Amino acid sequence: MKLIRYGEPGKEKPGVILNEKKYALTGFTEDYNEAFFETDGLKRLSDYVASHKDGLEELPGDTRLGAPFLRPSKIVCIGLNYADHAKESNLPLPAEPIIFFKSTTTIVGPNDDLIIPKNSLKTDWEVELAVVIGKKTSYVSEEEALNYVAGYCLINDYSERAFQMERGGQWVKGKSCDTFAPIGPFLATADEIKDVDNLRLWLTLNGKMMQDGNTSNLIFKVPFIVHYLSQFMTLLPGDVISTGTPAGVGLGQKPEPFYLKPGDVVELGIDGLGSSKQHVKEWR
Repeated sequence: MKLIRYGEPGKEKPGVILNEKKYALTGFTEDYNEAFFETDGLKRLSDYVASHKDGLEELPGDTRLGAPFLRPSKIVCIGLNYADHAKESNLPLPAEPIIFFKSTTTIVGPNDDLIIPKNSLKTDWEVELAVVIGKKTSYVSEEEALNYVAGYCLINDYSERAFQMERGGQWVKGKSCDTFAPIGPFLATADEIKDVDNLRLWLTLNGKMMQDGNTSNLIFKVPFIVHYLSQFMTLLPGDVISTGTPAGVGLGQKPEPFYLKPGDVVELGIDGLGSSKQHVKEWR
């Protein structure tokens, strides 16, 4: 299944995509939150869609999409998880996953505007595969890890590099500005993605290809990441793991880095997970 949430910001309702068309779930009263995933909500949703698919209301093509689930308890990010990105950042390959957090207040819809933060000069782009947890996960083995995954999403892990690397302290400062996590257009359940280790991901800036990678090049693969994180923290249903970005970010441009400015348009996508577009605007 492909899960969506649609409508005005803060008033989104649950829906689904069937045969590339968006549908409302008028009689399905649950939203896609922690309780939904924790209590086998995907099975209830599947049963509802199967029994009502002929009567579902199709949504207009221009319907605004929000993030495909309600605010999770946390967004956990993996840094430098592609060798080419570590190289362009002039940083060594990590021996173990680099972990940082991104505030959940960053979350917006896939096609909502990106707002350059106040006092920012180095706002950067990062196309990434997001893993959404389906069951409470603690000390899970690598072999069992994918059984705890509800599905996958497209995410742009926007980053303010000066905040991240020039202000001291944790990376989280450069990762947590409002609008810095457009997610979606949809959550694809795990069965929709046949090989999570072979997905092309790409990003363009004003129509020019900047990032063009493949999850086959992840240093730490999805099962290991879920296993690894669960050794240090409990992952709750609906939690998001952003798995890292390939080369081509603004920080790594040669001969000089360059960053986003008002008026820019960023588009990105992942095989099987759709695409999104953000228009860049100045903070006011």
